[in-house]
Amino acid sequence: MNFQKRKNIILNLVEDLGEVNVKELADRMDISEITVRRDLVTLAADGLIYRTHGGAMKIELTKTPFDFKNKVAVNIEQKDHICRLAALEIEDGDIIFMDCGSTVFRLCQFIKQKEIHVVTNSLPVVYELMNSVVKINLVGGEIDKDRLAVHGRIAEEHIARYQANKAFVGVDGISAENGLSAHSENEAGITLAMAAHANFTYLLCDSSKIGKDKYLQFAPANLVNVLISNEKTAPISDLEKKGIRVLV
Repeated sequence: MNFQKRKNIILNLVEDLGEVNVKELADRMDISEITVRRDLVTLAADGLIYRTHGGAMKIELTKTPFDFKNKVAVNIEQKDHICRLAALEIEDGDIIFMDCGSTVFRLCQFIKQKEIHVVTNSLPVVYELMNSVVKINLVGGEIDKDRLAVHGRIAEEHIARYQANKAFVGVDGISAENGLSAHSENEAGITLAMAAHANFTYLLCDSSKIGKDKYLQFAPANLVNVLISNEKTAPISDLEKKGIRVLV
């Protein structure tokens, strides 16, 4: 297969999926990973894709945050399954962190009757829990209008003032080899702050993000103590070998 044909296949996949990795491309085109990497370097140099550590990303995804309302609407059944399991881990009297992830947001409906204290940087979480028995602490700082969340150094310093029993966070990707990854330094900073000040960190993550590496790799996989997902896959088994407890 010549370069022009490979180029068309890669660009079409990036357009359709938003993001692809080297192994997937190599398998699909029946070529070596070395050839794929060389092609991605060429396409990135021409400004057609954004090169990531493990593959390539659609240029637009590195510029414009994906609207929070759209993210919430994706894979709702899987997210709710994950959050039902997560809610069973929360007890009355707990102090918990909740980040601005769309899966973490779905946890709200299952904890409204729990007598707990929630510290969060997510505006939708605040609105959803406002009229429940849950006590809410909204993190201060600059508001990201696309993510409907508070981010930045001040937000991270706010989180550092508290000690939680449990943190519930999401990521854009996790793999045993390269750990946790995100599309944004802001979101990575919040995850790190919450994990640093919680006794246990729970990652709520559907199976589509497991075994995947995104734009920014910011922490080893074992930063989290517990992974809650919707189904058990081979990449999840690899994470279990890192000492991570898995609930599916």
